[in-house]
Amino acid sequence: MENAVNVWPFNGKPLPTSPSQGRSGSAPSLKREGWGGLGLRLPSSTPSKSKNQGGFTLLEVLVALFILAVTMAAVSRTASSSIHHVDALRTRIVADWVAQNRMAEHQARGDFPVPGIHTGEEVQAGQTYPWQEEVVATPNPTMRRIIVNVYAPNDKQHTLRELTGYLVMYPR
Repeated sequence: MENAVNVWPFNGKPLPTSPSQGRSGSAPSLKREGWGGLGLRLPSSTPSKSKNQGGFTLLEVLVALFILAVTMAAVSRTASSSIHHVDALRTRIVADWVAQNRMAEHQARGDFPVPGIHTGEEVQAGQTYPWQEEVVATPNPTMRRIIVNVYAPNDKQHTLRELTGYLVMYPR
Protein backbone atom coordinates (compact mmCIF):
# COMPACT_ATOMS: atom_id res chain seq x y z
CA MET A 1 0.00 0.00 0.00
CA GLU A 2 2.74 2.40 -0.78
CA ASN A 3 0.48 4.51 -3.03
CA ALA A 4 -2.31 4.83 -0.45
CA VAL A 5 -3.42 8.46 -0.32
CA ASN A 6 -6.69 8.03 1.52
CA VAL A 7 -6.08 7.85 5.26
CA TRP A 8 -8.21 8.04 8.40
CA PRO A 9 -8.14 11.65 9.57
CA PHE A 10 -7.66 10.77 13.25
CA ASN A 11 -4.84 8.21 13.14
CA GLY A 12 -3.22 8.50 9.71
CA LYS A 13 -3.68 4.80 8.82
CA PRO A 14 -4.82 3.93 5.30
CA LEU A 15 -8.53 3.68 4.71
CA PRO A 16 -9.83 0.22 3.87
CA THR A 17 -11.18 -0.03 0.36
CA SER A 18 -13.14 -3.24 0.86
CA PRO A 19 -14.68 -5.17 3.76
CA SER A 20 -12.00 -7.87 3.40
CA GLN A 21 -9.31 -5.43 4.52
CA GLY A 22 -9.28 -4.69 8.20
CA ARG A 23 -11.60 -6.69 10.49
CA SER A 24 -14.18 -8.96 9.03
CA GLY A 25 -17.28 -6.98 8.24
CA SER A 26 -16.27 -4.04 10.42
CA ALA A 27 -15.62 -1.54 7.67
CA PRO A 28 -18.36 -0.75 5.19
CA SER A 29 -17.54 -0.48 1.54
CA LEU A 30 -16.25 2.92 0.54
CA LYS A 31 -17.15 4.83 -2.54
CA ARG A 32 -15.96 8.15 -3.83
CA GLU A 33 -19.47 9.61 -3.57
CA GLY A 34 -20.13 8.73 0.05
CA TRP A 35 -19.49 6.19 2.78
CA GLY A 36 -22.26 3.87 3.81
CA GLY A 37 -24.96 6.35 2.85
CA LEU A 38 -23.81 8.79 5.53
CA GLY A 39 -22.73 11.41 3.07
CA LEU A 40 -19.10 11.27 4.21
CA ARG A 41 -16.62 11.85 1.45
CA LEU A 42 -13.17 10.41 1.08
CA PRO A 43 -10.33 12.87 0.95
CA SER A 44 -9.18 13.50 -2.61
CA SER A 45 -5.72 12.53 -3.73
CA THR A 46 -4.69 16.19 -4.02
CA PRO A 47 -5.69 18.56 -1.24
CA SER A 48 -7.93 21.37 -2.44
CA LYS A 49 -6.42 24.83 -2.02
CA SER A 50 -9.49 26.80 -3.04
CA LYS A 51 -9.27 30.58 -2.71
CA ASN A 52 -13.04 30.79 -2.24
CA GLN A 53 -13.10 29.18 1.18
CA GLY A 54 -15.98 30.23 3.44
CA GLY A 55 -15.62 31.78 6.90
CA PHE A 56 -14.18 34.93 8.38
CA THR A 57 -10.64 35.89 9.16
CA LEU A 58 -9.57 36.66 12.71
CA LEU A 59 -9.26 40.35 11.83
CA GLU A 60 -12.82 40.46 10.50
CA VAL A 61 -14.14 38.81 13.65
CA LEU A 62 -12.21 41.24 15.87
CA VAL A 63 -13.51 44.26 13.95
CA ALA A 64 -17.08 42.95 14.23
CA LEU A 65 -16.65 42.39 17.98
CA PHE A 66 -15.24 45.90 18.39
CA ILE A 67 -18.20 47.42 16.56
CA LEU A 68 -20.58 45.35 18.68
CA ALA A 69 -18.83 46.44 21.91
CA VAL A 70 -19.01 50.14 20.96
CA THR A 71 -22.67 49.81 20.05
CA MET A 72 -23.54 47.99 23.28
CA ALA A 73 -21.68 50.64 25.32
CA ALA A 74 -23.69 53.40 23.61
CA VAL A 75 -26.96 51.56 24.22
CA SER A 76 -26.05 51.01 27.87
CA ARG A 77 -25.16 54.68 28.36
CA THR A 78 -28.38 55.81 26.71
CA ALA A 79 -30.46 53.50 28.91
CA SER A 80 -28.67 54.70 32.05
CA SER A 81 -29.20 58.34 31.08
CA SER A 82 -32.85 57.67 30.34
CA ILE A 83 -33.38 56.06 33.75
CA HIS A 84 -31.75 59.07 35.43
CA HIS A 85 -33.95 61.51 33.50
CA VAL A 86 -37.11 59.57 34.36
CA ASP A 87 -36.22 59.71 38.06
CA ALA A 88 -35.54 63.47 37.89
CA LEU A 89 -38.82 64.05 36.04
CA ARG A 90 -40.72 62.01 38.63
CA THR A 91 -39.24 64.13 41.44
CA ARG A 92 -40.23 67.37 39.66
CA ILE A 93 -43.77 66.14 39.04
CA VAL A 94 -44.20 65.23 42.71
CA ALA A 95 -42.82 68.67 43.69
CA ASP A 96 -45.43 70.25 41.41
CA TRP A 97 -48.15 68.27 43.20
CA VAL A 98 -46.89 69.56 46.55
CA ALA A 99 -47.05 73.18 45.33
CA GLN A 100 -50.54 72.69 43.90
CA ASN A 101 -51.64 71.03 47.16
CA ARG A 102 -50.54 74.10 49.12
CA MET A 103 -52.62 76.40 46.90
CA ALA A 104 -55.62 74.05 46.94
CA GLU A 105 -55.45 73.82 50.72
CA HIS A 106 -55.81 77.60 51.06
CA GLN A 107 -58.77 77.60 48.68
CA ALA A 108 -60.45 74.67 50.40
CA ARG A 109 -60.10 76.20 53.86
CA GLY A 110 -61.23 79.61 52.68
CA ASP A 111 -58.47 81.17 54.76
CA PHE A 112 -56.86 84.51 54.04
CA PRO A 113 -53.24 84.22 55.27
CA VAL A 114 -51.38 87.19 56.68
CA PRO A 115 -48.41 88.49 54.67
CA GLY A 116 -45.12 86.80 55.54
CA ILE A 117 -43.12 83.65 55.01
CA HIS A 118 -44.42 80.26 56.10
CA THR A 119 -42.49 76.98 55.88
CA GLY A 120 -43.31 73.33 56.25
CA GLU A 121 -42.90 69.85 54.83
CA GLU A 122 -45.15 67.47 52.94
CA VAL A 123 -44.69 63.76 52.41
CA GLN A 124 -45.46 62.61 48.88
CA ALA A 125 -44.47 59.36 47.17
CA GLY A 126 -42.47 58.24 50.18
CA GLN A 127 -40.26 61.36 50.29
CA THR A 128 -40.46 64.52 52.38
CA TYR A 129 -40.52 67.70 50.33
CA PRO A 130 -39.81 70.96 52.20
CA TRP A 131 -41.80 73.96 51.02
CA GLN A 132 -41.87 77.70 51.64
CA GLU A 133 -44.80 80.04 51.05
CA GLU A 134 -44.33 83.75 50.69
CA VAL A 135 -47.62 85.60 51.16
CA VAL A 136 -47.51 89.11 49.70
CA ALA A 137 -50.15 91.84 50.08
CA THR A 138 -51.39 93.32 46.80
CA PRO A 139 -52.70 96.82 46.07
CA ASN A 140 -56.17 95.30 46.29
CA PRO A 141 -56.79 94.62 50.01
CA THR A 142 -59.04 91.62 49.22
CA MET A 143 -56.28 89.74 47.33
CA ARG A 144 -53.09 88.00 48.39
CA ARG A 145 -50.31 86.73 46.15
CA ILE A 146 -48.81 83.42 47.32
CA ILE A 147 -45.49 82.18 45.99
CA VAL A 148 -44.89 78.52 46.83
CA ASN A 149 -41.37 77.10 46.50
CA VAL A 150 -40.85 73.36 46.82
CA TYR A 151 -37.32 72.11 47.42
CA ALA A 152 -35.55 68.84 46.68
CA PRO A 153 -35.87 66.23 49.44
CA ASN A 154 -32.10 66.04 49.93
CA ASP A 155 -31.14 69.67 49.21
CA LYS A 156 -33.14 72.55 50.68
CA GLN A 157 -31.26 75.04 48.49
CA HIS A 158 -32.39 73.46 45.21
CA THR A 159 -35.85 74.65 44.14
CA LEU A 160 -37.73 72.02 42.15
CA ARG A 161 -40.93 74.00 41.61
CA GLU A 162 -42.11 77.55 42.10
CA LEU A 163 -45.82 78.25 41.80
CA THR A 164 -47.47 81.66 42.07
CA GLY A 165 -51.17 82.03 42.74
CA TYR A 166 -53.68 84.56 44.06
CA LEU A 167 -56.29 84.22 46.79
CA VAL A 168 -59.36 86.40 46.99
CA MET A 169 -61.18 87.13 50.22
CA TYR A 170 -64.89 86.81 49.49
CA PRO A 171 -67.34 88.67 51.70
CA ARG A 172 -69.26 86.36 54.00
